[in-house]
Amino acid sequence: MCEYRTMKDAGEWADVGDRVRECRIAADMSQEQLASALRLDRTMIVKIESGVRRVDALELAKLSAVLNVPLAYFLSPPAKVMSRRSEVADDTATDATRQSFRLEVALSTWLSDVRQLMELGELSCRPPVRYPDPVEDAETARVAARWVRKARRLRLGPISSLMSLCERLGQLVAVVETPGEGASMIDDGLAVAVVSYHSDPGRRRATAAHELGHMVIGDEYSADLGLHASRSEREAVIDAFAAELLLPTDAVTQRFAAGNASERENLVVLAAEYRTSWSLAVRQAMVAGVIGKESATSMRKRNPTYAELMEAVGWAPQPDLESVRVPPSFAHAVMNSLSGRRITTARAVELMRKQIKESDLPPRDDPGDEL
Repeated sequence: MCEYRTMKDAGEWADVGDRVRECRIAADMSQEQLASALRLDRTMIVKIESGVRRVDALELAKLSAVLNVPLAYFLSPPAKVMSRRSEVADDTATDATRQSFRLEVALSTWLSDVRQLMELGELSCRPPVRYPDPVEDAETARVAARWVRKARRLRLGPISSLMSLCERLGQLVAVVETPGEGASMIDDGLAVAVVSYHSDPGRRRATAAHELGHMVIGDEYSADLGLHASRSEREAVIDAFAAELLLPTDAVTQRFAAGNASERENLVVLAAEYRTSWSLAVRQAMVAGVIGKESATSMRKRNPTYAELMEAVGWAPQPDLESVRVPPSFAHAVMNSLSGRRITTARAVELMRKQIKESDLPPRDDPGDEL
């Protein structure tokens, strides 16, 4: 649970009002609709959003429920998100900006949850790993990805758990229910990221690797990526890092040189074994020079079926970023906090982001002093 605190500074109330306004717009609600849901007059919403009217604990709880935003988001200052977004405003909001904002809320909440366990003394996080050399284009981004693989002794094999790799590199990743792709930030030396559950597992891994790239290479607005590069160009550089990390071009070359299988058969095996999206596998084959542009265009129209992919890996389960929602160290910290009666069962389930249910946990005899 989040403890409600009394805020006396006018600036703090204005900040809360700004967040209420952005959450309302992200929920695609008018001031009238929000007022109706809260059984308030519209003028009250106007005053709340402008920071003129203070909000008590019960009203904040109602706002949290109606806007589907964690209560903690209204009470803790937002951190700097690495992938910057456009401002959410009534007259300019689009589905994309609303989705981006809700991912930021999920990210801010994840950061707050990580910090809670750190403050309880149950969780410690590694400092973020940064690539030491400049990254200016796609090729140097791929070099950075190979550096990560070499440093972690991954060689050319598949990454069994991308979430665990991110954790070892100093970035804690959570899988969240919010639609979209992903988001990441570094706040006071703590690196966190969220990945949406609403895409297929291969896409989730690509998103996680992309957010890791933001951390390892540096902020997308850093000078290393070029002062005059557009956002799309900078994102393409991060995408090149992610693709090379997940499926090294040398591994693609080796696979194509190993036997007499067709181009498509080779790509199906690579996509299955390395658990990448089909488009990423085709892209890496082009980068490796084993297929041409015309062949790649044809391949993109022939996505493999689920049965083909599972057959390629002998029907072995592929759980990464699917049933597992939080990093191992975070899960251990939650269970330790629960057994030490420092958090409630409900809070433990909330922290684990639906990876467990209350029925999965041992019964509690005495509630004790719990958060």
